[in-house]
Amino acid sequence: MPMQKIQGYLAGQLLIAMPQMQDPRFARAVVYLCAHSAEGAMGLVINRPFDGLTFAELLEQLDIEPSPACGGVQVHFGGPVEGGRGFVLHTDDYMHDSSMMVEDNIALTATVDVLKAIAGGDGPKRSLLALGYAGWSPGQLDSEIRENVWLNVPADEHLLFGTLLDHKWEAAIHKLGIDFGSLSGDAGHA
Repeated sequence: MPMQKIQGYLAGQLLIAMPQMQDPRFARAVVYLCAHSAEGAMGLVINRPFDGLTFAELLEQLDIEPSPACGGVQVHFGGPVEGGRGFVLHTDDYMHDSSMMVEDNIALTATVDVLKAIAGGDGPKRSLLALGYAGWSPGQLDSEIRENVWLNVPADEHLLFGTLLDHKWEAAIHKLGIDFGSLSGDAGHA
């Protein structure tokens, strides 16, 4: 059965919060856009830990037995919408009927099956577990981009799944070839 591919304007791209971002939930955030279309946008913040919950504690809450292979899994703050809902962004070496392709080799699964696979050591080669997501209503993200709130850059596996969360924002800016010090909050200026 072919998997559904999520398509849209900037789906598969990283959004990088500009330095003047006022919303503390998104200050210095890097967001992977899973979907972006005329109906709105949905993404996962990939550089924020979820405070107060470890993967082992999450598995325990879900009554899933962990294996030693899942010891290094980090729980991320995916965004302020539906904070109790889990999403796993992952490489396409793991696919389930409920998995949706986002871009080339990146998929999104939002069912407990992927957590069971990760806990059992049978999950995807690389993954990012997030609770909650970032969402935009129709035209909202497009407006924010025009207002110079976000930059965008193509995603890569290193930025998506790298473990140095504190450095993802700078690495994403660097990927654009921009000197952080030259960024301006004024529309039309870099």
